[in-house]
Amino acid sequence: MRIVHVVVSSAFAGVEAHVSRLARAQAAAGNQVVVVGGDVERMADAAGPDVRVVPGATLRSARSALARLTARADVAHAHMTAAELVACTVWPVVAGRVPLVSTRHFAQHRGRTTLGRLTAPVVARVIAAQIAIAQYTAERIDGPSTVVLAGVDARPDRTTPTSRPGVVLMAQRLEAEKRADLGVRAFAASGLADLGWRLLVAGDGAERPAVEALVAELGLAAAVTLLGRRSDVADLMAGADVFLAPTPGEHFGLSVLEAMAAGLPVVADGSGGHLETLGTDAAGLYPSQDPGRAGTVLRDLATDAAAAHAYGAGLQVRQRTHFSLDQQVTATDLVYRSVLV
Repeated sequence: MRIVHVVVSSAFAGVEAHVSRLARAQAAAGNQVVVVGGDVERMADAAGPDVRVVPGATLRSARSALARLTARADVAHAHMTAAELVACTVWPVVAGRVPLVSTRHFAQHRGRTTLGRLTAPVVARVIAAQIAIAQYTAERIDGPSTVVLAGVDARPDRTTPTSRPGVVLMAQRLEAEKRADLGVRAFAASGLADLGWRLLVAGDGAERPAVEALVAELGLAAAVTLLGRRSDVADLMAGADVFLAPTPGEHFGLSVLEAMAAGLPVVADGSGGHLETLGTDAAGLYPSQDPGRAGTVLRDLATDAAAAHAYGAGLQVRQRTHFSLDQQVTATDLVYRSVLV
């Protein structure tokens, strides 16, 4: 099958990582795959040599590329509102010769922005099928959808735990909705800094100055390091002991899935997509937006190496069983075939 993904972006964040990972797996399954948009160099590196990546940082450049590529495509696959808008202006899609599938990455209706309000009626008429990244998302978007859970690469089993003071890792954008402040407060409430533990925060964004100020206010400057944007998160996970995911109402959380693949015990806000990735009975869930309880859960896991290792190993099995790339490719392929002309 000839597949064209489009994401109108010059970045490489969660959505772009999702697209490049899926494209790589689809190509490995024998499909011809092209990706329009994202940080071209990083997308190409993540998608692999069998996937062609072309620039699509603006509406104009993405439309130009998509207009050329859909002439020989079987399916166009859009990610986010701008990509939907671009696809709905390309003749093979408008004419119904190439079906448009859209992945809904965010648990909200179209129309929250001006672009969304203008796009929603057009997309509703043209789109052939929607994929929701989680049941949580499917229940909160407009229109019917098929839930296709994301997959990540399997990683080696985690080594036997040690009793040394360790590392808590957070990996997320430092933006208001991600609530990194709750993670810092949870680490403070855990008292782990007094036991020699450190908190590493990988990621950057507009909230960095506020997070730095909070770290200083809580007297954690010696124990908390803001690493900025990193391309080696997998290596950071390999060297960490606990993964902390404080975002309330997370739409899915690929970083949590990657931590599960690495066998890391995950402490997470008990809401949103975390309930699907970790499971509702996961030992690391805490009541949403309660850093005090989060600190207790964090400390209990950090100070019981055997329990933390067993929990992380269980999460690794869960990832391999329910969140593999093969499963994602197969489920996505079924959606494509349901709308092929």
